[in-house]
Amino acid sequence: MDAGVPPDALGRRVSCGTDYGTVRYVGSVSSIAGIWLGVEWDDPQRGKHDGSYEGTQYFKCRHPKGGSFIRPNKANFGVDFLTAVKDRYGLNDTQDVQYGTGDTVVFGTKTVEFVGMDSVAEQQRQVQLNKLVDISVRECAVSHAGQEEEVSRTCANMRHINLSKNLISSWETVIAIASQVHNLETLNVSENKMRFPSTSTFTSHAFSNLKILALNQTEITWTEVLLCAQGWPVLEELYLSSNNITVLERPDNVLQTLKLLDLSDNQLLDGNQLHLIAQLPRLEQLILRNTGISSIHFPDVGFGCKTKMFPSLKRLAINDNKISQWSSINELDKLPSLRALQCNNNPFMDTEKNPETLIQLIIAKISQLEVLNNCEILPAERRGAELDYRKIFGKAWLEAGGHWNPEKNKPSEEFLAAHPRYPALCLKYGAPEEGELKGRQPLTLKNQLLTLTIKCPENPEQKPVEKKLPESMTIQKVKGLLYRLFKIPGSELKLSYESSKLEGKEVELDNDLKPLQFYSIESGDCVLVRW
Repeated sequence: MDAGVPPDALGRRVSCGTDYGTVRYVGSVSSIAGIWLGVEWDDPQRGKHDGSYEGTQYFKCRHPKGGSFIRPNKANFGVDFLTAVKDRYGLNDTQDVQYGTGDTVVFGTKTVEFVGMDSVAEQQRQVQLNKLVDISVRECAVSHAGQEEEVSRTCANMRHINLSKNLISSWETVIAIASQVHNLETLNVSENKMRFPSTSTFTSHAFSNLKILALNQTEITWTEVLLCAQGWPVLEELYLSSNNITVLERPDNVLQTLKLLDLSDNQLLDGNQLHLIAQLPRLEQLILRNTGISSIHFPDVGFGCKTKMFPSLKRLAINDNKISQWSSINELDKLPSLRALQCNNNPFMDTEKNPETLIQLIIAKISQLEVLNNCEILPAERRGAELDYRKIFGKAWLEAGGHWNPEKNKPSEEFLAAHPRYPALCLKYGAPEEGELKGRQPLTLKNQLLTLTIKCPENPEQKPVEKKLPESMTIQKVKGLLYRLFKIPGSELKLSYESSKLEGKEVELDNDLKPLQFYSIESGDCVLVRW
């Protein structure tokens, strides 16, 4: 073997300039003298062929142009973990100590007292390394752990390590590093294309305190995740984006402490795959961005009931997917703990041209939602959305057999499947009556006028006044009108209204810039004026 080629070179990760690849062949090539490395590059644009030369196949590549041959001296096989730490933080043997003037030594960026001993540099280096808690050696060509126990001797306080985009070839290397960091809580080994165990192996205690683990872009499969997870007894956050995960399996006796799972940018074959991870008892956040799912369904219960799946799930991200039917949004109301949803860039959102109406529909369909696409849902916004939903689909409800009289109220199964929350909205706000649901007339000014009763509760001598006001009139302009009507300063007015359908409930009109229709005021309602 060539002196510049490690004995375990085959399968190792290497870098050449800014390019990364995996060694697939070590040896001679045709009649050309010397040893060559056959490398499959991560970026196929870096390659020249599929691993063959002059008709002989030396190695195989996934991409027909993904491979090339390079001389060993062009390949960087990397350094051990501790060397990378010292290099990154200016603590290695060649650059750590410069003698200052008088009785001082300049160490890294710090000046320390010189005590006249030859071992001062090494002692101070140990002190500095032991102070490191949060370490990043991203893109530092780390390929192996180094001498056993050397890391634990010199970096005793490490808790958080970023090992992303290095030259780590196998999960065993990660274990060898982590086993020397006794209180490791956070580990990022993303962007390392590694080999993972294919069968159940001895469970290391290297990750006994690990809470957060990132394995993005490592080519790990879900089966391999479950095998490795036997060694993650207290893991709370697991990031697995951009891998080879297409099929899920039920995690029996592993990942039971998990609170966050990120599966984004993995092409799951079927939305029903989610049922296999639905029993994770503590899972609070699930990120499924760009996973190719087209539907969501919880078949264990009917509408109006809460599923036993995902019992703790509070935050769900399903943006950038292929969900085309509103029925999947209806299904999300079955989740007992759901509070926040991200669902942008799905085909179902193209069915409604008005973005405000789209948001109202989602809010009305999911009863416990508090945050939608990173925007908080205010109580007034929810009330308006639910009242509008009740009104918009009221005619369809009547035509499907709905009735304000409970004894005659028998909406069809088809209507309830499309609008499962409608009965609950009728209970909350009262069933719509035929009079308020007459077909939409052309939007003339007459049809946009609201007939409102205006009262001054604090002035019993002032008789109620009936006024016809455009629903597009802002609260500020209503105050100006009332100022002229009652001869009182408009800026000091406090307005609210009582709905004719919700007796005893009073809603403040607290935003001067909003129109009357924002508050879902209807003809027959009563505006209350105070000052």
